Amino acid sequence: MSVELDATTYIHAKPTTAHSYILPTVLGVLEGHFAGSAKADVFDLGCGTGGAAAALAKEGYCVVGVDPSSDGIAKANVKYPGLPLKVGSAYDELSGEYGTFDAVISLEVVEHVYDPKAFTSTMYDLVKPGGIAVVSTPYHGYLKNVALAALGKMDDHFMPLKDHGHIKFWSRNTLGTLLLDAGFHSIRFEYVGRIPALAKSMIAVAEKPL
Repeated sequence: MSVELDATTYIHAKPTTAHSYILPTVLGVLEGHFAGSAKADVFDLGCGTGGAAAALAKEGYCVVGVDPSSDGIAKANVKYPGLPLKVGSAYDELSGEYGTFDAVISLEVVEHVYDPKAFTSTMYDLVKPGGIAVVSTPYHGYLKNVALAALGKMDDHFMPLKDHGHIKFWSRNTLGTLLLDAGFHSIRFEYVGRIPALAKSMIAVAEKPL
């Protein structure tokens, strides 16, 4: 499948604002899952400019990542020359090229994906049996959406005028269903940024069966 995804440009290679409230929970999830074992290998699907990958590498994880933006990867390679971050996307045969990993993370990516079933299928193939997928996305809970509508904030939240912005808006139910359909199980959710009912993002943690 050929999809043009190289239109995203980045100002810098620093972690995004969202990473400030997402990464602590992601690191906690990884530490909890692999407690008592050697540091795991992690694949960052949609690594952007490498901020999250660098944060994980600093904690001792072996990180590999891809992103469809050549601009983002160019900045990542300058900022983090020691990290194996390359141009690639979920529409590629990534497991054939990179193998499988103890964990796959994808932070604030699935809301940009045109074919989410292909995305989660690729993710499933990248995860070792018994490993986990960790997926974050802006939270679209029903109470939060009512609050946004009442405050006149829906346009800002959905960003319809932004090029290559959000095209899918996930709830706990729809994201959970997507991951279950891909073959994952034991899915749980964490909510980050504000109180859970008004969370900025939700993080799905899904296990691949042994």
